[in-house]
Amino acid sequence: MEFNADLHIHGLYSRATSRNMTIKTLAKESGRKGMSLLATGDCLHSKWLAEVKAADKVDDGTFELEGTRFILSTEVEAAKRVHHLIYFPSISAVEGFKESVSKFSTNLEADGRPNIKLDGEELAMRAQDVEAYIGPAHAFTPWTGMYAHYGSLEECYGSMASHVKFLELGLSADSSYGDLIRELADITFLTNSDAHSPYAIRLAREFNTIRAKDMTFDEVMKAIKREKGRKFVLNVGLPPQEGKYNETACPRCFEHYTLEEAVARRWRCSCRGVIKKGVRDRAKELSDDGVVRRPAHRPDYIHIIPLGEIINQALGISSPYTKKGLATWERLITEFGNEVKVLLEVDISAIRELAGKEVAEGVEAFRTGKVVIIPGGGGEYGKVLLPGKSIGMEQKASKKKKDGQMTLMDSYKEK
Repeated sequence: MEFNADLHIHGLYSRATSRNMTIKTLAKESGRKGMSLLATGDCLHSKWLAEVKAADKVDDGTFELEGTRFILSTEVEAAKRVHHLIYFPSISAVEGFKESVSKFSTNLEADGRPNIKLDGEELAMRAQDVEAYIGPAHAFTPWTGMYAHYGSLEECYGSMASHVKFLELGLSADSSYGDLIRELADITFLTNSDAHSPYAIRLAREFNTIRAKDMTFDEVMKAIKREKGRKFVLNVGLPPQEGKYNETACPRCFEHYTLEEAVARRWRCSCRGVIKKGVRDRAKELSDDGVVRRPAHRPDYIHIIPLGEIINQALGISSPYTKKGLATWERLITEFGNEVKVLLEVDISAIRELAGKEVAEGVEAFRTGKVVIIPGGGGEYGKVLLPGKSIGMEQKASKKKKDGQMTLMDSYKEK
């Protein structure tokens, strides 16, 4: 069987998350996005784990609520502020790991994404002790990504590096970035949302399509390790230019720079802010020769844009949560089943009949690669603009370098 899975989200007990980020809401909204499986996130937090336990138990490491499956996971912040994803085979494994790291953390019960004062090697050892799987979260992201602070998996995980079987690319990277780096040739890439809200423009904005015999923890881990025919068959995510750390830029004023310009300026912006190296430049920096080498096992990567973004731009709506935009999204989902189908499969004429000419043309522009991308950087998301809707936004983005603008089709050509 093949199914869609978002394997990195957060619950309502993590900082800066929606109060609506409950297991019940996630179970309801995931199906409308086309997801069959979610990772729980935040399972070290007692109150969140209690919500998970209230769902139906499929096996020791898998739970189900309203048709959505869940596997146990968490994200933690360890030494040098680096973030790691951990997937657990059972509740007892979660509890055993929590006991093991409790003396190294002061906020296990205060934050769904806790700080643990251990390095990657020590963390991985404790994960292995309970048969959990660990890997870098949003590996290229400045501030908290592994490659922001380490030059290799071995530098981060030491003697445990060979036990790392996956790496999450993050919103500002796609497979072509990871395949610049030789040490990642045998690593399975994950594309996940890191959602802090359960609704349409956040949940499953990136996801994976997995081939396995069942939607369980054991089967997903076999797919990550590519065992017995289980594997990831598709990575789906935002165009990396839409990520807020894609290009090298100033976090204060969002002026964009080439890597050479940043070095020449000694990483100091004209506004006196400190320029932050972007994901694109960091990936190239880690490459031996700048050549993308795609291993035979690597699945295709499809760039996708949340349907809500397309609707809002098509209708000239500035806020993502207006009644008009949400009502249009609801009509399409109710009629056609889920967001993935609307974006990739439903006939354009059917979308036009139900949602109007503007929305239909927006979806068609996305499918044919005619949208325009103004890359993000410095903590500001990039802009994906529909044809004819981009003039005003391009003027607002004039402080960014004009040669940084590109179409979605251009991003495919770069690979």
